Amino acid sequence: MGHEAIKLELIEWLTKLEDDDTLDYLKVVKESCNVHEDWWNDLTAQQKSGIKRGLQDIKNGRAISHMDVKLKYGL
Repeated sequence: MGHEAIKLELIEWLTKLEDDDTLDYLKVVKESCNVHEDWWNDLTAQQKSGIKRGLQDIKNGRAISHMDVKLKYGL
């Protein structure tokens, strides 16, 4: 499917969409495409702290790969 066909499909879907949460999310996505700033600056202190903890866990070997989880749960 070409880009033009995808755009038309999305336009048709959007005209019928009534879910406020999805519309709000799509608006954020649209606006983020127009901004050339670092998204890190838009995160809350709590979000930044969580990301930093996750990166530290990876650095210290406290992480499980996506593939290992898929194998463990038969996905």
